[in-house]
Amino acid sequence: MLIKKAEHEITAVSAKQYPLGNMPEIAFVGRSNVGKSSLINTMASRKKLARISSEPGKTRVINFYNINDSLYFVDLPGYGFAKVSRSERQKWGRMIEEYLYKSKNLIDVVLLLDIRRIPTDDDKIMYNWIKTYNRRVTLVITKIDKIAKSKYLKQVSMIKDTLNVSDDDALILFSSITRYGRDELWRNFDELISMKVEHS
Repeated sequence: MLIKKAEHEITAVSAKQYPLGNMPEIAFVGRSNVGKSSLINTMASRKKLARISSEPGKTRVINFYNINDSLYFVDLPGYGFAKVSRSERQKWGRMIEEYLYKSKNLIDVVLLLDIRRIPTDDDKIMYNWIKTYNRRVTLVITKIDKIAKSKYLKQVSMIKDTLNVSDDDALILFSSITRYGRDELWRNFDELISMKVEHS
């Protein structure tokens, strides 16, 4: 997709603040420091659309980014950052769960996972939440430039086994450094957007 417009439109902490209308929404979620902001910026062909922070756990609200006036990228709070208080983590969890439950325009949830790491209990909870709310999920395995290609298959198998991933879930390898996986992920998005338009 040729990106002509990519800008922050709305910040929300509850459903009453979500954008009006029926533009499709693609949400991005993952544990802190998994590369979520970098992925959003790479997909939107912008360097500073989503702010990249040196401090993990910085995203504490839901940010809606308008892409070409045709869809929203939805940046959900990162999870699993130990230095944040338990009450704050619970608040973020409720925020994410409410969005998964109440969003009327959500067509895909992109769950980011670091190829170098074993999925955590928080990752398992998030994957199961997405499934519980019958949302489509795309697993994006980030930071593939950090390991040798010969290790990809082993690491991906480990991630899939740990999460008990369904066979029908899309899985895409991604690097924000090399932009590997960007075109494949956009093809995935374009197909979902077309399906939503057909059923509107």
